[in-house]
Amino acid sequence: MLTLYLHIPFCKARCSYCDFYLVTGGEQIAAFFSALSLETASRSEELKRQTISAIHVGGGTPSMVPVRYLTGWLEELAALCSFSPDLEIALEANPEDLSLKKMDELRAAGITRLSIGVQSFTTEKLRTLGRAHTALQAGRVTADALQRFESVSVDLICGVPGESRSLWQADLHEALALRPHHLSLYMLSVEPKTILHRQVVKGLVTVPDDALQASLYEDAQSALSLRGYSQYEVSNFSLPGHHSRYNLATWKREPYLGFGPSAHSFFVSSQQERRTANVSSLTRYLAAPADSTVFREELSAEERFTEQVFLSLRINSGLDVDFLRKGNKLGHMLLSAIARFIEKGWIEQQKERLYLTKKGFLFADLIAEEFIFG
Repeated sequence: MLTLYLHIPFCKARCSYCDFYLVTGGEQIAAFFSALSLETASRSEELKRQTISAIHVGGGTPSMVPVRYLTGWLEELAALCSFSPDLEIALEANPEDLSLKKMDELRAAGITRLSIGVQSFTTEKLRTLGRAHTALQAGRVTADALQRFESVSVDLICGVPGESRSLWQADLHEALALRPHHLSLYMLSVEPKTILHRQVVKGLVTVPDDALQASLYEDAQSALSLRGYSQYEVSNFSLPGHHSRYNLATWKREPYLGFGPSAHSFFVSSQQERRTANVSSLTRYLAAPADSTVFREELSAEERFTEQVFLSLRINSGLDVDFLRKGNKLGHMLLSAIARFIEKGWIEQQKERLYLTKKGFLFADLIAEEFIFG
């Protein structure tokens, strides 16, 4: 089985906190899909005899693209490979794009899962984040989507400038009242070269400190657990059977192919593992879509081992202790680090498997850094 990712790099405007590759405006949408057809055809050997279990369409803002372009690309794919009978096709969307007509068109095109970038159900936070939709619109669109799609996921952000526990509680209350199948909860990260980063450096805005961010995250863990949501990854919670199939496959280090500018791919064979990435430039991608790969990396045995460790710990299936023992010297070094994290209460051992605790999920990036850089 193989999963696919498509990066559609168009947005109406760049949000202050966003560091994904994108271009503003949609003037080049038609040209992009023509180039995408050429890239897809050029990779027919990679797709041949493959069965696709999940496709994730991200960006950017895929929902601003006319649905006929998505339909055309999916038809091109279907001619080159096989789709599993229960294929999941997920699409990221903004509420302001999702009219009833648009949702019906997406459903008819084969989209089974909608990931809605709500970010907040409160007017104050939406204004701070510079989002185009309203709080009322966010709730209405989510409710409408739940009537049309097999799985609906809602993105929420905590820790925005001016955030309070009462605002976050309001977000959680509204989300749980709607009861989407899946929730992705992100603590706001101030990424370099973003508008938000420049605002913070200049002292124009301040973000909540780590203690408040941690308390907001723990509030969410408790509230969602009580309502039947399982935390299957650091930022992701789902009702039974509604995890993101594409995302879970990548965390389990299963092979995937990425299409479009800035998209990554991961190839696995019995002898080697390889990552590639497409150029992060729409201009260069349009000029040579069949030759858009600009990065290739063969993973060493040590890189494969450490990556397996920290990615396994990020998901709720945990890590086999025996896998560490088989890592010989490196495995024993990591066992020593894990012993420290167990003492801190960040990792727990159940029989022969290791798991992040609820507290440990807060420190997942720090734990990963320890494993990678030692």
